[in-house]
Amino acid sequence: MNSDMLVKILFLAADPSDASRLRLGQELRDIKERLRIAKEPGKYQLEQLNSVRVADITQAIFDFDPQIIHFSGHGTNQGELCFENEVGQIQLVKPDALAAMFELFLKQVNCVLLNACYSEIQAMAIAEHIPYVIGMNDAIGDKAAIAFAVGFYKALAANRGVEEAYKFGCVEIRLQGIAEHLKPVLYVKKKL
Repeated sequence: MNSDMLVKILFLAADPSDASRLRLGQELRDIKERLRIAKEPGKYQLEQLNSVRVADITQAIFDFDPQIIHFSGHGTNQGELCFENEVGQIQLVKPDALAAMFELFLKQVNCVLLNACYSEIQAMAIAEHIPYVIGMNDAIGDKAAIAFAVGFYKALAANRGVEEAYKFGCVEIRLQGIAEHLKPVLYVKKKL
């Protein structure tokens, strides 16, 4: 990403009422704080959308035009992400469907961070189209997910690249004494 360019981040959160509660508000607060104290104040613009339904995803990308998309929520061991339906309950989205959507945004989106359990399958599919995609290779606890996000955005705010920010996210989990630092995985799209 060009260092002179405004970097727009879209934070999508889904916490369906029929799933276990997550600390998505804490994650968002911590990310905002990291970006607030960035080396270059004003370089990052964070937009958020809560209780995300499937129909909201593309509209939010059209509306905010982000380079980084951060999804925080639940995932299934089949690699599906859990969004919300009209009554706030789980609506699953399969990896190939989300990957097909991201293919349509490949000229705009540079990084997708899927901070959800078992999201590695989604990450692999999306990485066919998007340069950097991060997912979780197993179930991940709230504390580890939040620590990863803090480390990742702390490094971005210090003008580190996505690959290095990913490493800082993993290290942040370790620094917090949480034994889940191997769960985040980074996929880098092969350049042609």
